[in-house]
Amino acid sequence: MEEFYNALEERIRDAGYMGSVSGEEIYNEISDEIDGKENGAYVFMVKKDDDRVFEYHIEIFDTEFNLSSIIITDGADKIQIDFD
Repeated sequence: MEEFYNALEERIRDAGYMGSVSGEEIYNEISDEIDGKENGAYVFMVKKDDDRVFEYHIEIFDTEFNLSSIIITDGADKIQIDFD
């Protein structure tokens, strides 16, 4: 899983986001949000602190999920990271 976390963090940094980010934390937030949800497309928003909001665009399937994008709003900056 560590490789997955690192790849997620690298992809976010490559998109231009220079703030603090944890692939493991993102994965855990998504896992907590999708627990018990029906199959379908969802948008989850997590407020990190006063200025940062992470918006996760996810598709849920029977045994897995697909993170299609993350939009990070940090103050006036908005960065979109596409994974599809």
